[in-house]
Amino acid sequence: MRKLCPNLDKEDGLETVLEVPIPEEMLTSMGTNVSNRWRNLRALMKAQSGDRSSYLSTSSNNEFLALLKLVGSPLIPVQVQSTQQTLLTRPLKNCSIEASTAKYIVQQYIAACGGLGALNSPKSMYAVGQVRMFGSEMQVGDDSVHIGGRGEAGGFVLWQKNPDLWDLELVVSGFKVSAGSDGKVAWNQCSSQPCYANKGPPRPLRRFFQGLDPRCTANLFLESVCIGEKRIHNEDCFLLKLEAGQNVLQVQSASNTEVVQHTIWGYFSQRTGLLVKFEDTKLVRMKPAIGNESVFWETTIESVIEDYRYIDGINIAHGGKTIAMLYRYGAGYNHKRKIEETWRIEEVGFNICGLSMDCFLPPSDLKREQDAAEQLVGDSQENV
Repeated sequence: MRKLCPNLDKEDGLETVLEVPIPEEMLTSMGTNVSNRWRNLRALMKAQSGDRSSYLSTSSNNEFLALLKLVGSPLIPVQVQSTQQTLLTRPLKNCSIEASTAKYIVQQYIAACGGLGALNSPKSMYAVGQVRMFGSEMQVGDDSVHIGGRGEAGGFVLWQKNPDLWDLELVVSGFKVSAGSDGKVAWNQCSSQPCYANKGPPRPLRRFFQGLDPRCTANLFLESVCIGEKRIHNEDCFLLKLEAGQNVLQVQSASNTEVVQHTIWGYFSQRTGLLVKFEDTKLVRMKPAIGNESVFWETTIESVIEDYRYIDGINIAHGGKTIAMLYRYGAGYNHKRKIEETWRIEEVGFNICGLSMDCFLPPSDLKREQDAAEQLVGDSQENV
């Protein structure tokens, strides 16, 4: 992957370190020679405002960016405990058979990933990887959805200090999506759209649970139940299920948008104890401004996790494939779309020096909105 951009103005000038390393494949598609490729890539990342886009079979750049956010930076529905003391400290008293079985499976997962001591040692981490995405057009009716068109290459960088402090930079085909959390609010943005704050308290990024953060994965599934067994790619697996509570879903809903359901499944190999598949389904109801007939959006994202390798004593997944299915129905609609992403991790590091709170500050426009809201609350309290 390319990490340095040459100085296009001065041949003997210093090269620029890229915020997000990019794969060679993405660069070579940008022009006929090195200079043109870098200039075209820089111009595209600055503009990102064309009228139409063929990427992932989309009709506009805004639609393409929306799909990048859907697959590249979704959040899980619940918060995860971040302190080391919480790991594997749930009591087994008064637990159902399904819940106590899930805790036992999580114990085996902890051992398979390096043990409790190894998982508690990192205070921070970073990961660099590359992705390749394919997409389908929006399919009408109940027919099967077929992926078409050329794949889009890209890269990403992840930084994390705990589940509520993280930052993602994702670049695919020259289009950039950023997402992050400062422990108080989570957001996502791109250069051609305003910064958007996620509704509800900050939550972890889903990508960390694709084999990158075993400690958070273990803490997440400690609250799950074991609902049976299933065979995944010739592996006999235990199936753990976690349902987001109604109180959790309510705070993530808005006046015209209701999160009806969000469920997570984890498939843990009976042979190795490792997580081999992570899946979640989210159902959202869009309330109409006029009339009573709502439109429902259902998103199912499943990630097959592979290529585990030890980094500083922790077993980290270095590759996998994600399939996202997007359904829209109600009010006469019955559409669906499919996006596939394969990813490979190039670098992973722990206990990053100098990774302070300043590295997770929200964008300035979002911060101004927060300051204005806090000022409004303060003024209201003074007038009471």
